[in-house]
Amino acid sequence: MKLIHLSDLHLGKRVNEYSMLEDQQYILQKITDLIDSEKPDAVAIAGDVYDKAVPSAEAVELFDEFLAGLAARRVKVFIISGNHDSPERIAFGGRIMDASGIYLSPVYKGKVSPISLEDEYGRVNFYLLPFVKPVHVRRALEDESISDYTSALAAAVRAMDIDRKQRNVLITHQFVTGAARTGSEELSVGGTDNVDAAVFEDFDYVALGHIHGAQNVGSERIRYCGTPLKYSFSEAGHKKSVTVAELGEKGQLSIRCLPLEAQRDMCEIRGSFAEVCSRDFYESGSFKESYIHVTLTDENDIPDAVAKLRVIYPYLMRLDYDNTRTRRNTEISAPEETEKKSPLELFEEFYELQNNQSMSPEQRSFVLGLIEELWEAEI
Repeated sequence: MKLIHLSDLHLGKRVNEYSMLEDQQYILQKITDLIDSEKPDAVAIAGDVYDKAVPSAEAVELFDEFLAGLAARRVKVFIISGNHDSPERIAFGGRIMDASGIYLSPVYKGKVSPISLEDEYGRVNFYLLPFVKPVHVRRALEDESISDYTSALAAAVRAMDIDRKQRNVLITHQFVTGAARTGSEELSVGGTDNVDAAVFEDFDYVALGHIHGAQNVGSERIRYCGTPLKYSFSEAGHKKSVTVAELGEKGQLSIRCLPLEAQRDMCEIRGSFAEVCSRDFYESGSFKESYIHVTLTDENDIPDAVAKLRVIYPYLMRLDYDNTRTRRNTEISAPEETEKKSPLELFEEFYELQNNQSMSPEQRSFVLGLIEELWEAEI
């Protein structure tokens, strides 16, 4: 049984005010091409289909086009809602779509019935468990002892009444303890959303969503496939891929990763304004067609830096400075004996606290001139 494992499409997402819809349309076509070449028995989409509970019309249209293509290929598709999705919206039309081989997780009410497929080794049972919080499971199972995510998931799995002699696959969207986060997931305070991997011991494969970096957790049986696109500069060094899980006889599992190349990469570059604008610098990589995060090391801010840099880097997303001023966060408080100091002395103190360095002679002369002009205007 060959399964292509996807998750965290986040359709409709904006990154640093850039719409990712064009990039998402491109990568979904690349995924469709891989499905054509791999010819899987099923595709699992493990939550966060959309980036918002109420997605844009364009995002819904894009996902509809993707699903229509898979249905036309007669590929079974299993879809669950993630923490960014509305479970009711994801579940809508599920009973109608079943006839097309598109299976949508219903809103969790305490019972998860498997969808079974057959191959030469017998039956494989797919369990679709959407993102749930302890309160959801506690209410559905009427079990007041459920107090955290691990006990909630353990109770939800027990209620599935799994036949351990058969091959079982769980598709769910949670944070499993030990997984490495990036900067683009939605975090819970204090790690309260942690789920112990031991609750999944009855499954031959657990197709997880929620974490944006592809990784196994404890064993290859429990896996995050990661996002198909980079959604944060913390993922700049990631290699995005699609996970292919193949189940043989009971106990046999093989995992492969198929690389995905985005229409535009995410890159981080660093240097002085003169350095990052030099021909040798920007011609040394594929920066012109990538989303860029520039960190300038100049001590003084460059006027209109973003507009100037976008002439060279049209997809500049973010600009930061790393210099003496930004390396220290000093709390600024009112200086003592302010009435005994001149306006220039007060401004010099403020500047040093704000920028972690003294004013230059040129800056001092400029400020003094402004102060004198203001005094003359008042007189």
